Amino acid sequence: IGFFFQFAFAATAATIVAGTVAERCKFEAYLCYSLMLTGFVYPVVVYSVWGASGFLTAFNDDPAFGCGMHDFAGSGVVHMTGGITALIAAKILGPRIGRFYDADGNELPEPHDFPPHSVALQVLGTFILWVGWYGFNPGSTLSISPAGYADVCALAAVTTTIAAAAGSVSAMFTDMVMHRRQTGETAYDITMCMNGALSGLVGITAGCSVVAPWGAFVIGIIAGWAYIFWSKLLVKLKIDDAVDAVPVHFGNGIWGCIAVGFFAEPSRVETAYGDHGHYGVLYGGDGKLLLAQICGVLWIIGWVTAVMTPYFLLLNMLGLFRVDAVEEEVGLDISHHKGAAYDLSGPTEDAKEKFEISTSQRKVEVPTEAAPTEAA
Repeated sequence: IGFFFQFAFAATAATIVAGTVAERCKFEAYLCYSLMLTGFVYPVVVYSVWGASGFLTAFNDDPAFGCGMHDFAGSGVVHMTGGITALIAAKILGPRIGRFYDADGNELPEPHDFPPHSVALQVLGTFILWVGWYGFNPGSTLSISPAGYADVCALAAVTTTIAAAAGSVSAMFTDMVMHRRQTGETAYDITMCMNGALSGLVGITAGCSVVAPWGAFVIGIIAGWAYIFWSKLLVKLKIDDAVDAVPVHFGNGIWGCIAVGFFAEPSRVETAYGDHGHYGVLYGGDGKLLLAQICGVLWIIGWVTAVMTPYFLLLNMLGLFRVDAVEEEVGLDISHHKGAAYDLSGPTEDAKEKFEISTSQRKVEVPTEAAPTEAA
C-alpha cells in the first residue's frame, strides 16, 4: 500500500504543473517534465522527509532537531514540490498570448482574464478533489487496526473537512469585501470559493493528524488569505498561472508546513509521531518543531529549483517547451489532439433548408367541415 500511495502522490505532483502551463505547453514537454519530476526530483524529497533514514525524517531514532519535519500527508512533499515546479515552468514558458500584453507587445492597462468554459464543471471537479482528499489525508495513516491509528485517521478526516470549508468561506468573502471596496458592488466569485477550498485542503495536509479542530479552522481561514495574496502577487509579477495552481499548492504548501510549528498539539503529536517532547509554539513548544518545518520548506524549494530550472531552460532552448503562436491561437485541441473538444459549428444553412422542406412535406392538413346552410 505504501508503493501505491507514493505512485499516486508522485502523479499528483506532476498534474499540478499541467494546470499552470495549460493552453501553451507542448505535449512532449509534459511527458518530459513529468518523467523528470516523478522519477528523480520527487523521490529525493520523499526519502528526505518520509524515508527511514532521511535527514529530515521524523521516523528514526535521532531525528533532526529532535523531532524531524512533520508533514503527515504532503503539504511540502507533494504540493510544494509540484507548486514550485509549476512556478518555475510558468516563468520560463511565459504568459499566454493576450494575458498581459497586446499583439504589438505593449503592456495592457489591466491583465486580460480568460473565463472558464464551465463553472459547473469547475465546482464538480473541486468536490471530486475534496472527496479524494479523504483518501489523501486520513489514508496516510496506511493502517487502521493498530492502537491509536483509528484516532489519527478520524482526526485527519475532521480537520480536513473543517479546513476546506473555512478556506472556501475565507477566500470568497475576503474577495467580496475587496471587490466591494474597489467598485462599490457586491459579487461572490465561485472560482475564489473553489480555490479557497483547495487552499484549505493543502494547508491542512501537513498537520491534519496533529492539530485540534479549532486549529484546523484557523489554518483554513489563513489559507484562504494566503491564496488571495499569492494569486495577486503572480499577476503583479506577470507570471501567468492558468488555474492558480501555484497559489493553491505552493503558497499554501508553505503555509501548511509552517502551521504545524504553531498548531501541533502535544497529545496529538505523541499519538501520531511518538513522545519526542517538541510541539507547536502556541502550546508552549520550544520552537524546534517550527525550525524543522522551516528547514523542510527551504530544502524542498532549494532542491526542486536547482534541478528543474536548468531542465526547463534546456527544454525551452531545444524548442520542446512552448507551442508556436498560431497553434496557441487556434487551440491545442485542434493543433495537438485532432480536433476541437466541442463542436460549436452547428448545422449548415443547406442542412437547415433541407430539414425545413422535409418538415413541410410531412405536414398533414386536416380539412375543415363546411358550415351547414340555413333552410329557406
